[in-house]
Amino acid sequence: MSHAETLKPTLLGSLLQDRGAVSEAAVVVMMSWLIALFARVQIPLPFTPVPLTGGTLGVLYAGALLGSRRGAAAVALYLLQGLVGLPFFAGGAAGALVFLGPTGGYLIGFLPAAWVTGRLAERGWDRSAPWALAMMLCGSAVIFAFGLAGLSRFLPAEQLLAKGLFPFILGDLAKSSLSAALLPLGWRWLRKP
Repeated sequence: MSHAETLKPTLLGSLLQDRGAVSEAAVVVMMSWLIALFARVQIPLPFTPVPLTGGTLGVLYAGALLGSRRGAAAVALYLLQGLVGLPFFAGGAAGALVFLGPTGGYLIGFLPAAWVTGRLAERGWDRSAPWALAMMLCGSAVIFAFGLAGLSRFLPAEQLLAKGLFPFILGDLAKSSLSAALLPLGWRWLRKP
């Protein structure tokens, strides 16, 4: 016996209801560009080939704001635009070789992370601070899982966590905490008459 899962609209999804395919497509394109803009915020770390970047926040917001389907579509479009040569990746990097480098696993992880974050938002996790924090941390965990798998081709196992995870935990906690405060505020603003 199976039951249909009841999904809730996400914050931007609720604004897009009954707006049509053109509006939905425009929002997906704009979100892909917003991710690229966030990715331009980069802090290189001298001890690791992976920089601190705002791109991860953009990816998680794509899922949280647009839902699993639209959020993943925005991330897929972002990745495609960077793949074909637009300077969309961290620090303005672009092209197929980025996917083969040390940060390639993180980029690949963006797609499932947006989907997971979006699916959790569709279950209502974006409406309260504790659940929104958990939702964003789940999305980050997906990015780290893929990122560390890719980075393992470039670093010995004993250096992997020290260079691919630990330096980023504090930043991810800060970004997730900020999101946990902002997403429920967005819902409160949306419900005002």
